[in-house]
Amino acid sequence: MVSTMSTATASDGTSIAYDVAGAGPGPAIVLVHGITESSETWAPIKERLAENHQIITLDLRGHGDSGMADRYDLEAMAGDVVAVAMAESLEQPHIVGHSLGGAVVSAVGAAMPVTSVVNVDQSLQLGGFKAGLEPVEAMLRDPATFPAVIEGLFAEMSGTMLPPSEMGRITAARQAKQDVVLGVWELMFTMSEEEIAAVVEGALAGYAGSETPYLSLFGIDPGPEYASWLTGFISNATVEVWADHGHYPHLVDPDRFEGRLEDFWSSGG
Repeated sequence: MVSTMSTATASDGTSIAYDVAGAGPGPAIVLVHGITESSETWAPIKERLAENHQIITLDLRGHGDSGMADRYDLEAMAGDVVAVAMAESLEQPHIVGHSLGGAVVSAVGAAMPVTSVVNVDQSLQLGGFKAGLEPVEAMLRDPATFPAVIEGLFAEMSGTMLPPSEMGRITAARQAKQDVVLGVWELMFTMSEEEIAAVVEGALAGYAGSETPYLSLFGIDPGPEYASWLTGFISNATVEVWADHGHYPHLVDPDRFEGRLEDFWSSGG
């Protein structure tokens, strides 16, 4: 698989590292990783998709080989993806994001023309996530306890189906930078649930009247009301749950995930 490493510059001057691999007809595919991870997390999926598609993987600001920044909010990270898309002159790419990356691509899909959006295991109802973080906020802010808390959070979410080799690969590549994590989650610590909901509503406003195909694929069930909530903002959204697959359903069964993406893209959602 031939790939090339490049750098784009975000609107605030942050250097964003990205990689281009593969080639194929149709729109390019942009893959966006989760918090504390990097483009390397996508390696098994990238390898499969690059046989027939052009694949762009990037490191969000503060992650992997990208630069540090003053801002790590959703708007800034969505801007990282837009900067890479502009640098590569991408016309309406497919965008796929996992965890934090799922929230990022959701915001990108509302802000620029894309062919489709796939959000892997990231609920956009962030009130529940805020409630889960509040008991450990003090420990996250303490440099002495931060590493153990982060490790515990991801171990709890990963589930039992992820192969140990994959969990080891992800863990070995993880870069848990405290200032970056706190910057990403600052909204959770400083805003009420109502204020957070308003931020999400604003980020999704661009989908009004849009027919962009949107797949929200979960390994951890977001609850029975989630689908109706999401389609209130994104009319073309589909919510799918792979039961008991944990936070990394795409890495638990990468062949199934690749097939699901291909079906989703070929059917137009």
